[in-house]
Amino acid sequence: MRSRTSRFLLASILGLALVAPGGAAEISVFAAASLTDALQEIATAYEGESGDKVLLNLAASSTLARQIQEGAPADLFFSADEAKMDSLEKQGLILRETRRSLLSNTLVVVVPADSNLEIRSARDLATPKVRALALAEPQSVPAGIYAKEYLRSQKLWSKVIDRIVPTENVRAALSAVESGNVDAGIVYKTDAAISKKVKIAFEVPAAEGPKISYPVAVLAGSQGQAAARKLLAYLESPAALDVFRRYGFLVASR
Repeated sequence: MRSRTSRFLLASILGLALVAPGGAAEISVFAAASLTDALQEIATAYEGESGDKVLLNLAASSTLARQIQEGAPADLFFSADEAKMDSLEKQGLILRETRRSLLSNTLVVVVPADSNLEIRSARDLATPKVRALALAEPQSVPAGIYAKEYLRSQKLWSKVIDRIVPTENVRAALSAVESGNVDAGIVYKTDAAISKKVKIAFEVPAAEGPKISYPVAVLAGSQGQAAARKLLAYLESPAALDVFRRYGFLVASR
């Protein structure tokens, strides 16, 4: 009897080891494309500390919000604007109490690194020397919406609309400038900072630019809300915020 009991206990222990080798969780994070480099670094550090696995789905915030609305499984949503998060909240798709506005950014005009084009102000974008101007899709993608808002505030939108080249997201706008397929582009300052193939021709003054905000929240449909909340707490930690700052993001006042 004792031998049989011992074998049963051993089998049970081995079985538990196979089923739960550490209790690691997989956390699916839907995040704006502009957060790519910072989040990849943060995710690697968090995986090392927590043992959990962070799965990043990086795209335009509008695309990600639509995927969430259509039922895509996700645990955290990190948007590049408040409007997409507002829409999900109205539909009951996020846990309202977990919503945070973590980061901000600024806009810049970039040109290819070898370009001789000089842009001293936004008004130069409306001159003949800029024949093609890349923006993230200005009707739906946050970076494009912000750029359109700024150009309208400068009374330039109607003067440049015919030369706009809309792209899938802000990284695609950056790529269009890097390749030389357009004369210039409007992207976040953080995107310009990670590329050696473009240079900043003009920085939109913070006082003139749109208010840029990056909110994050746990999704109501998350199958691992406890793990998602832990990751959210880490995103607010000094270690993670230092990474965001290093990539050029502005940390929202706490």
